[in-house]
Amino acid sequence: MTQTAVHADAASILIVDDTPANLQVLLGMLKERGHRCRPAPGGRLALLAAANEPPDLILLDIVMPDMDGYAVCAELKRDPKLTDIPVLFISGLSETVDKVKAFGVGGVDYITKPFHPEEVHARVEAHLRLRRQTRELTEHLARLQELEHLRDSLVHMIVHDMRSPLMSLRGMLKILHEDLAETLNAEDTDAMQTAVDVSVKLTDMVSVVLDVSRLEAGQMPIKSKACDLRAVVADALHDLAGLTRQRHVMWEAPTAPVPAYCDPEVTGRIVSNLVGNAVKFTSKHDTITLTAAAIGGQVRVTVTDTGPGIPAAYHEKIFRKFGQVETYLTCTKNSTGLGLAFCKLAVEAQGGRIGVDSEEGKGSAFWFELSCEERGSCVGR
Repeated sequence: MTQTAVHADAASILIVDDTPANLQVLLGMLKERGHRCRPAPGGRLALLAAANEPPDLILLDIVMPDMDGYAVCAELKRDPKLTDIPVLFISGLSETVDKVKAFGVGGVDYITKPFHPEEVHARVEAHLRLRRQTRELTEHLARLQELEHLRDSLVHMIVHDMRSPLMSLRGMLKILHEDLAETLNAEDTDAMQTAVDVSVKLTDMVSVVLDVSRLEAGQMPIKSKACDLRAVVADALHDLAGLTRQRHVMWEAPTAPVPAYCDPEVTGRIVSNLVGNAVKFTSKHDTITLTAAAIGGQVRVTVTDTGPGIPAAYHEKIFRKFGQVETYLTCTKNSTGLGLAFCKLAVEAQGGRIGVDSEEGKGSAFWFELSCEERGSCVGR
C-alpha cells in the first residue's frame, strides 16, 4: 500500500484498541491520508500517551480487558488539558453499544467494525475539521478579548486625562455666566447657558466612562446606608433642572417615606441617567413620569416615557457597554452609550436588579429595585 508523506502539521490521532489487527488496519487507513498516528493497545497506556502528547483526535475501542472505553473517555474528560479532544468510539457490529452512555461520558461519534475506509475517513475528517474550527474560534475570541481590553484601557487613559481640563472648563464657564449675567442680552445669555449645559454633559459623560470601568473592576466604593428614596429622587431631579426645564417631568412622590438601603449618591446618578435617557427620546409635549414604591421587601423606582419604545429582542442588549438599538422603521439609534451600562452595574453593585418594560411604538418604563433593608451584598466593595 502506498502511503502519503506525513507533514509536521498533520493531524495527530491516537488509536486505542487491544486487538493488534484492528490497530494495523486503522493505522494503514489513516496514515495513507497523511495523518500522524500513534497506537495504544490498552486504556491505561492510552491515558499516559494522551497526557504526554495530547492528540487532535482519539479513536477508542469500547471493549478492552484492562479498562473499557467508557472509563477511558470519562477519565480523559476529567483532565482540563484533554477534555476538548474529540473521542470516536470503536465497536463491532456484534457488540451491544450503549450509545447513550457513550455520548454521556463525552464521546462525539462512533465507528463500527469491520472498518469501511470511506466511513472512517469521512467521520475522522468531519471531527478534525470541527476541532480546527473550534480552535480558530477560540483563538479569535481570545484576540477579540485582548483587543477589547486594549480599547478599554486606551479609552480609560484618554478619558482620565480629559477629566481635569473639562472640570476646569466647566467651572470657568459657570463663573463667566454668573459674572456676565447682567451685561448679556437674552440671546447671549441663552448661548452661555447652552455652553454651560454642554460642559456639564461632557463632564458627566467622562465620569460615566471612568465609573463603568471602576464598577467592572469592583473598585468603586458603594457607601450604602438607610435613606428615603423620595429625597434621592428629588435631589436628582434638582440637579437635572437644566436638562428638564423644557420637558414635562412628573415626580409622583409618595406621601409616606420610601425606605431603601443604598448609596444615595450612586442611586441618584442612576435616576439621573434614566431620566436623561427618557428626555432624549421624548418630545417636548409629552410627559415623563417617575414613581417609587415599596413591594415585598424591595423598593422599585420607575421612569416611564412615551418615546419610540424598544423591541423585546433588545431589552437586555441596551444595558451592555455601547449597546445600541436601531429601529428598522426610523433607522434611529435608541442608545445611551454607557449610561445604561453604568445603571446596571451600579444597581447590581448594591444587590439590586434593573430592567425595562417596553414595546415598540408605545414608550418605555425603565425600572430598578433595591432592598428596603441592609444586606451583605449591598455593602460597598
